[in-house]
Amino acid sequence: MLKRIFQKLQPTQTKLIAVSKTKPVEMVIDLYEKGQKCFGENRVLELVAKEEELPKDIEWHFIGHLQTNKVKLIAPFVACIHAVDSLKLLKEINKEALKNSRVIDVLLQFHIAEEESKFGLDLKEATQLLESGAFVSMHNIRICGVMGMATFTDDLSQVRREFQYLKKVFDQLKKQFFDDVAFFKEISMGMSGDYEVAVEEGSTMVRIGTLLFGKR
Repeated sequence: MLKRIFQKLQPTQTKLIAVSKTKPVEMVIDLYEKGQKCFGENRVLELVAKEEELPKDIEWHFIGHLQTNKVKLIAPFVACIHAVDSLKLLKEINKEALKNSRVIDVLLQFHIAEEESKFGLDLKEATQLLESGAFVSMHNIRICGVMGMATFTDDLSQVRREFQYLKKVFDQLKKQFFDDVAFFKEISMGMSGDYEVAVEEGSTMVRIGTLLFGKR
């Protein structure tokens, strides 16, 4: 399955993030030895435990809702935090990155799904964040793009519309705030059931768990 997904992603150079949450280190090692070096977790303590045990060249992405009091636990090593949905969280990431003499890549999470349970900013909130003096003073974070989770539905036409909306948000932020920076380039969208649609709509990162590791 890993090879098949690689083949589908290769023409677009979309990055595969293997979502290893709840899965044992043995399964992570199996994919690692097959060439997968980028993994995603959504629980801080599980991520910390796996990072300590697994090879140090793994690129770890935190893809879940992150509490501010736990940022310090992953700040020493995390490659990218996908789900930044508030200025408060961004401030904390910047503070902990500074303590570790790092610049941490982050993505702004947008609410694109119909379910009300999903976290995320809207465009107005994101604009206010990026125009704030607090953001301008942050030098240890790097906003590299956007992230969103589509509605959990079999209606792929709805999913496609939601992905198209996230792409429009990305384009607008790029033009308004990041036009002169090369690192603002990521659109993290698409999971096991809809990643092909996401890639068609411009995704640069897909977060795939079930297809690689089986159902949880």
